[in-house]
Amino acid sequence: MSRLGTITRRTLLVGAVAVVGGAAFGIYQVRKPVENPLAPDQGATLNPYVIIDQSGITIIAPRAEMGQGVHTTLAALVAEELDVDFAGIRVEHGPPSAAYYNGALMHGALPVADYAMKAWQHTVVGGLAAVSKLLGLQLTGGSTSTVDAYEKMRYAGAGAREALKAVAADRLGVDRSALRTEDGFVIAPDDTRIAYADLAEDAAARPVPDVDLRPQSDWKLLGRALPRSDMRAKITGQAQYATDIQLPGMKFATVRICPHLGGGMAGFDPAPALAMPGVEQVFDMGNGVAVVARNTWAAMEGAKAVDVTWTDSPLPADMDGMFAAIEAAFDAEPNSTLRDDGDVSALPDGAISAEYRVPFLAHSTMEPQGATAWLQDGHLTIWAGNQAPRLCVQKAAETSGLNEDAITLHTTFMGGGFGRRAETDAVAQVARIAAAMPGTPIRLTWSREEDMRHDFYRPAAMARMQGAVTGGRISHFNAAIAAPSVTHAAMTRIMGRAPGGPDKGHVEGAFDQPYAIPNYRVAGHLAELDVPIGFWRSVGASFNGFFHESFIDELAYAAGTDPLAFRLAHVAPESAVAAGVLTRVREMSGWDTALPEGRARGVAMTWSFGTPTAVVIELARDGDRIRMDRAFMACDPGLALDPGIIRAQMESGLIYGLSAAVMGEITFTDGRADQANFPDYDALRMVNVPRIEVAILQDNPHMGGVGEPGTPPSMPALANALFALTGTRARSLPLRDVADFGV
Repeated sequence: MSRLGTITRRTLLVGAVAVVGGAAFGIYQVRKPVENPLAPDQGATLNPYVIIDQSGITIIAPRAEMGQGVHTTLAALVAEELDVDFAGIRVEHGPPSAAYYNGALMHGALPVADYAMKAWQHTVVGGLAAVSKLLGLQLTGGSTSTVDAYEKMRYAGAGAREALKAVAADRLGVDRSALRTEDGFVIAPDDTRIAYADLAEDAAARPVPDVDLRPQSDWKLLGRALPRSDMRAKITGQAQYATDIQLPGMKFATVRICPHLGGGMAGFDPAPALAMPGVEQVFDMGNGVAVVARNTWAAMEGAKAVDVTWTDSPLPADMDGMFAAIEAAFDAEPNSTLRDDGDVSALPDGAISAEYRVPFLAHSTMEPQGATAWLQDGHLTIWAGNQAPRLCVQKAAETSGLNEDAITLHTTFMGGGFGRRAETDAVAQVARIAAAMPGTPIRLTWSREEDMRHDFYRPAAMARMQGAVTGGRISHFNAAIAAPSVTHAAMTRIMGRAPGGPDKGHVEGAFDQPYAIPNYRVAGHLAELDVPIGFWRSVGASFNGFFHESFIDELAYAAGTDPLAFRLAHVAPESAVAAGVLTRVREMSGWDTALPEGRARGVAMTWSFGTPTAVVIELARDGDRIRMDRAFMACDPGLALDPGIIRAQMESGLIYGLSAAVMGEITFTDGRADQANFPDYDALRMVNVPRIEVAILQDNPHMGGVGEPGTPPSMPALANALFALTGTRARSLPLRDVADFGV
């Protein structure tokens, strides 16, 4: 069990130097120090990120590790300043606490394009981190983990280092400036060495000294690829996921929820399930049932056996009806026009138009939803892989009837998140079941079918595009985008109501692209369609990147111009940083060299989550099939703290996007998802993934994210390559409907 399992609740105020972030607006609630939630039974905690005891150093990561390597980079930020051996540290998930607020979530608050933000706007955005602090938003998402932690966790390491040195200086009778540190020791001028563990208890009781961060020229860890802190445990099978927890007297549960989304349960007969070997209880969950058994297999078989009468879904009966509801949004006034330059109303002769559409998509995490819970003596302990710990505690309290103070949540490793584990449904369910069976540990595991059919999907979307080219340049670009609002749906679940004003997330990846076009309009229309939707890797940019870059390609061909050179001509005047990734991918892919017959390339570039990313896909004919042979990516996240992890995230985002582009599609009949498992909703395999090359540039003056920016340009780059190879312009996804990719 995690060492954090022994942490109790007490308050330890730490100086603001240990947890920086959030401009001081002159109000007490913003300026007051955060509370340190750590209180280890052994050793000392110097701030919310560092525990030192006689066995070593534990660094607390405030964000969830779901395979993206974030624990390695976040721990390195502290270890770099603390001056400890990276191989010897331990890394733990942080407990639910406002101390771990994510200030970078506010980076997207201003309704302006990231690439075009002025210095004063960046200052305002930095100040808005105070909103996250006040709300205690502890969330992993939006490719913000490293951006948020970059200074915050370095200051935590530096503050701890200087506090340790201050204690040593007093003991040795020397000035603190005369001391140095190395590999977990404070070292005096005469080479006297004092271990951090022997200083930590006294250091924890002192005010944090003023500190300076080390210059980049002195870095030993940051800026290079480090061994992943989570990899050894995962390779050896020691890593614990929510459904790995073993507890005495444990029972095993699963759920069966109404498959007709928005529908419910008119009644059920548990007798067929209770007659099965191993099945012990069946619970009414309101919109379905939970079955508790002596093992997971018995629970799942029992859930199938329950005789349930479902009520109908209020959703349209088929996909034609769903897309009709989305299309109807075009007839209403737009929710936003965050890009409205010049005048697009009078299109010149020769203008072109196109309509695009993309389907609903599932997250399809490798690990289905699940959690473990144990109610003992009025205290509920939960183990769950999640992206929002404090929200999980709130929902568990609501469903269990307990106060939040009576709930302890341990965040485990998770087999993929992609936004799905920002939701709290599995945690709420296991809390409800455990509350009904006090004293009995409950391990809840969803079946794959339940996971696929009760996702919070990436919404289906449509776009109507109009454009014109004059003298080889785009003169008019008019985009209208219609889809249900992820922001409204997710915030209603979280906050109880949808935010007002323009929905920036709805049009991200379209309105905020660095193209110099004199008449340029992007309008967002919010569709009324109550399919459960949520944050999916790259969110709005996942569909807007496809719309925008596919139409840019159509305009390039209308102009009779090379698609990459066409992009550069429009991007370079707006952003040298974005032009840099296009230039680099041009060089990497050998774009200007001729390909033999039966091969072709396509290109796309999307600026998302602070990072411009360009992709070139090279296709080859294999008989009647088309093979994705090579992929070239160039990204510019600014300062590259760990090139190995950035490269892995870019490759991951590309493969996730290509899988969606080729075969990703969730369809509904009578409100029931037609796809239930990987044979219905597959992903690319090693045999059909292209060879990938990634270039990481560092010209961006502001640090961007890396978890999501690889996904948006992957889909249009593939579609554009397909057009170059076959002459077929795919305006809808998935591409398996128009070409055979051998999947």
